[in-house]
Amino acid sequence: MAKFYDKITTRVLKFIEAQKLFFVATAAKEGRINLSPKGMDTFKVLDKNTVAWLSVTGSGNETSAHLLANNRITIMFCAFEGAPNILRLYGKAEEILPTHDKWGNYADLFPKLPGTRQIFVVSIESVQTSCGMSIPFYEYQGERNQLNDWATEKGEEGIEQYWNDRNQTNIDGLDTLLKE
Repeated sequence: MAKFYDKITTRVLKFIEAQKLFFVATAAKEGRINLSPKGMDTFKVLDKNTVAWLSVTGSGNETSAHLLANNRITIMFCAFEGAPNILRLYGKAEEILPTHDKWGNYADLFPKLPGTRQIFVVSIESVQTSCGMSIPFYEYQGERNQLNDWATEKGEEGIEQYWNDRNQTNIDGLDTLLKE
């Protein structure tokens, strides 16, 4: 049965720290719902009601556009090893770009990754755990390096051009924070 909490408990924290993969879901009032898998040690618990995740350049910038329109966010973790569990963190998010004053408060918490685009800081409103008994077992084999290799090859100027060409709006035409 599902259980709700008003904060990240010690048990929930240990579960999060053991995970290699998480999913981020956002949506504007109209248009597509975005659900994206994330990895590469880019998720950190800051305190019992705050988490942050480092976003690297990708094919789109859906989370940014959705948060400008409606700053609700859900982050989900699943147990693919050990005891079954599904964890959802519900909250409101703030996007922080490298040019923002707050960037220095968070950037050093994460590994230095090529193509780093923004950090999302999430204020947790509720935490839900559920059984996860239908989730299959999967074995973690390691991180993929293709995205980091691509960003390194593009270089900083190439990444900035990519942001200008492909990350200013989302797939539904909504502006992202990079449009500033």
